[in-house]
Amino acid sequence: MKILIDMNLPPRWVDIFAKAGNEAVHWSQVGAPTASDREIMTWAKENDYIVFTHDLDFSALLAATQGAGPSVIQVRTQNILPEAGGDLVMDSLKRFRSELEKGAIITIDPIRSRVRILPLKGPDLND
Repeated sequence: MKILIDMNLPPRWVDIFAKAGNEAVHWSQVGAPTASDREIMTWAKENDYIVFTHDLDFSALLAATQGAGPSVIQVRTQNILPEAGGDLVMDSLKRFRSELEKGAIITIDPIRSRVRILPLKGPDLND
């Protein structure tokens, strides 16, 4: 899998994903630090990357547009350092690999991980 790490997460995540056998790049390596979320999403979709973020705006964009991709992994923890949440993220990545490859939003927090298949539809979009 190819993972695009959002600006709101430390570049050290690149090594965590690489050690797990994934290609990863931090947005600062491929785009402007001031790029909009829409620009980041477009780049990820065009280059077949999954967006890894701490930002809820990416899922909001997918909901608003009923977009089918790119897939998004949202980490919802206070401590966003890879040393604190790396194992949890890697476990969820393995668990939901198939869904991510087809198009999904994975939300990861310390208690649980959940998946929503893209495109998002219906009255419970913000569930």
